[in-house]
Amino acid sequence: MPVHKRYFGAALAVALVTAGCGTQTVQMQPPETDGQTAEACAALVADLPDALLGADRATVQPESEIMAAWGDPPIGLRCGVPRPSTLNMESELLEVNDVAWFGQPEDEPTLYTAVEREAYVEVTIPPSHGVPAEALPALSDLIDEHLEERADSGM
Repeated sequence: MPVHKRYFGAALAVALVTAGCGTQTVQMQPPETDGQTAEACAALVADLPDALLGADRATVQPESEIMAAWGDPPIGLRCGVPRPSTLNMESELLEVNDVAWFGQPEDEPTLYTAVEREAYVEVTIPPSHGVPAEALPALSDLIDEHLEERADSGM
């Protein structure tokens, strides 16, 4: 049964701002999380790589232990985001290294959300970085290490 999904590009708005000496800063909106989720997300973000898809890690503003960014245009990651509103039991998920990802838009995803974990992790990957899904294996391994699978099947 086909599932119709709507892309909500505003879900993770990232903007690149340059400061002196070539240092880049990425403006991102931090998600609202509870203490337990924030702690698990902070551990995940602390272990993220210094480079992703050949792009170097950038500074995130406002400073947050639950967000990360790389490159120009920026790849952005936020941990502890709300459940995607278009995710349902018929949604097609991409399984990568034991982590289920919900891609949007369905035909050529650039926004992926790791689901079925104690916290949802959202990553936005501009097409200029190549095939967006190529970033998922490294991220999946860290998500699997830091975020427990949900006991329920509510995704």
